[in-house]
Amino acid sequence: MSAQTEADEPRPGGRSTGAPTIYDIAKIAGVAPSTVSRAFSQPARVNTKTAERIHEAARELGFRLNPLARALPTGRTHTLALLVADITNPVVFDIIRGAAREASVHDYTLIISESEESSERELVDAQRLLPSVDGIILATTRLDPPSIRALAKSKRLVTINRDVGEAVASVLPDLSTGVDEAVAHLAGLGHAVIGYVPGPTSSWISERRAAAIARAADAHGIELVEFANTVPTREGGAAILDDLLASAATAIMGYNDLMMLGVLQAATARGVSIPGELSLVGFDDIFGSDFTVPALTTIRSPLAEAGRRAVRAVLGLEDPHDLLPTELVVRDSTGARA
Repeated sequence: MSAQTEADEPRPGGRSTGAPTIYDIAKIAGVAPSTVSRAFSQPARVNTKTAERIHEAARELGFRLNPLARALPTGRTHTLALLVADITNPVVFDIIRGAAREASVHDYTLIISESEESSERELVDAQRLLPSVDGIILATTRLDPPSIRALAKSKRLVTINRDVGEAVASVLPDLSTGVDEAVAHLAGLGHAVIGYVPGPTSSWISERRAAAIARAADAHGIELVEFANTVPTREGGAAILDDLLASAATAIMGYNDLMMLGVLQAATARGVSIPGELSLVGFDDIFGSDFTVPALTTIRSPLAEAGRRAVRAVLGLEDPHDLLPTELVVRDSTGARA
């Protein structure tokens, strides 16, 4: 099968009226069209000098190879898809950057798809992308395990912050290190009751964070209050402020930084002192978490490394069995219990 451009099917035997084709290149290079096709799809089978003539002719004509046509003889499109739940959440910025850089190293293009926290839309997008990509990365997935495993049967697939069993490769954080440091930090400040604000009910990592906090709190003899699931945005954090103030908790750990920044802003607007009346701890250490007054104490995850490792895993270059380390970043939103 010959490679062709994004234009219509070329006409053998002469210059096409649209975009340049392999027939135009063959005429200039003085070779057969099949040789041009091999030069692009199977370069090892073409003489070096001949290949140079072909590529020079292609540059002269402004020839652009269609990735889908390129995939026909090789079965590869050199394209990967990265699906996220909310592209406005800064937590995905570094994941995307790390993934895009690693993809580029291996001559792959990264396509980004956003589901706006909808599992139904995420599934539809993933199914539509399957035929045109070599692999899929679910960065902040809201899909259930059966849907993820079904997708993994059709194409290489890797999840970030989600474990659905050995059938699907996963890039996961070691929550225990950062969470233990955070709870020990709060205990050292005299907090005897802490709270956790979980994210969406469909978030696997939210449940694991809750479990890690519960274990650490128990180890330090601290009481844990768990609040209702909340939208993982600043608006979601602001909306739960009254519940936090009505509880016995003097320190709050939230599902993500955005949520805790929303709590911080709402508290400041109400005249509630942070950390004087309520200490706050977020997750992820997103861009901007240190821009507020007070700056947010948070548990940092190596997000760019997660994106890089996910690309290597989906390309079969790495087995992501090692957990990524997390660490506490102490700033001004935590203080001694009043």
